[in-house]
Amino acid sequence: MARIHLAWELGNGLGHVARLKPLAVELARRGHEVSMGLRDLVATRALWLPLDLACVQAPVFLHQTVGLPRRSASLAEIALGFGYVDGDVLDALHEAWRALLGRFEAELVVADYAPTALLAARSLGLRSVAVGLSFAIPPKGVSLPAFRPDEPLEPNRLDHAEARFVRAANHALRVGDGAPVRLASELFRGDRALLCTWPELDCYARADAPAETWFGINPPPDGGAVPLWPAGEGARVFAYLKGGYPDLAGVLRTLVDRGCRTLCYLPDVEAGAPVPLAHPRIAYSDAPVNLVAALAEGELCVCHAGGGTIGQSLLAGVPLLLLPMQTEQELNARAVARLGAGAVATRKMLPELGATLDRALADPGMRDAARAFASRHRGVARDAQTAALCDAIEAELA
Repeated sequence: MARIHLAWELGNGLGHVARLKPLAVELARRGHEVSMGLRDLVATRALWLPLDLACVQAPVFLHQTVGLPRRSASLAEIALGFGYVDGDVLDALHEAWRALLGRFEAELVVADYAPTALLAARSLGLRSVAVGLSFAIPPKGVSLPAFRPDEPLEPNRLDHAEARFVRAANHALRVGDGAPVRLASELFRGDRALLCTWPELDCYARADAPAETWFGINPPPDGGAVPLWPAGEGARVFAYLKGGYPDLAGVLRTLVDRGCRTLCYLPDVEAGAPVPLAHPRIAYSDAPVNLVAALAEGELCVCHAGGGTIGQSLLAGVPLLLLPMQTEQELNARAVARLGAGAVATRKMLPELGATLDRALADPGMRDAARAFASRHRGVARDAQTAALCDAIEAELA
């Protein structure tokens, strides 16, 4: 049996820990000694607290980096804002990850969006596995691609960010016996990459999709609040929204004006904030909703294009109206649009939200595309997926 460390360094939300938790449980059940280093121990406490294993704060970059583009064009530009802007800065994070892995005497590192954990594993001579959605696991063997290939960029901007990332990483690799990094993608993929999505939803629409290992979106755990829909007539719409979205009340008003019966989960309301719009056609859940049950009854899902929610909606054959708030969500929304299973409303498109909603509700092509996706991936089961992922992780121990 082995000592395995599960790491999460970049990104926000519950999805990273929700993905790592079943792996931790299953690997421990198989007899391995498991530890976890997490970016956020507070918001994710309800997920990791029941686990009978060591769970500690991950080394993360806490400062504001100035002089970077306001809108990142690649994963390298994102990483520059989290310590990779300079070799001396990265040294501190790298040494902290090395110390953490040394504390737990790790023999294998499993990383969910944790490039510096993978860097430390490399310098310590440890095997490593990357798990996660496609956004954090870029195509292999090539420089990090542009997030928006059709958007003009300054000459050599992508190359400059990639070179700066690689230079900082190799500066840190002076410590230890790790081979120098040639491409930035090596520190997002580890020795083996396990993609928890499907090629149809790949953020990068990579040409070598058949060569990758795809496991599908993680099915949600059992539990969650029973969906309670508003009474009356009208389409049942499940909405998972965030308080930081501009004109949130306007989005909900549009749903009311179109006669929808909306079941809304808004974490801010659960935490005690006032509802953005009170109306008999909107029911606010005071706890996370049982997604499987809600989507089995719903006719449309409105969300900010998080990968997990998209996956569950499509597995239920339910089309989506997507309101992305940041880069990863923009790319997720584009993938759904390519699939033809949903409509996208960017912030610039909010004035036409009513028309976009009408199309999402009425277009049979979107509904058919979502149902076709569900048919292709019927039978996805959490236990089977977890077992397959753990089999692949254990294979690296050999």
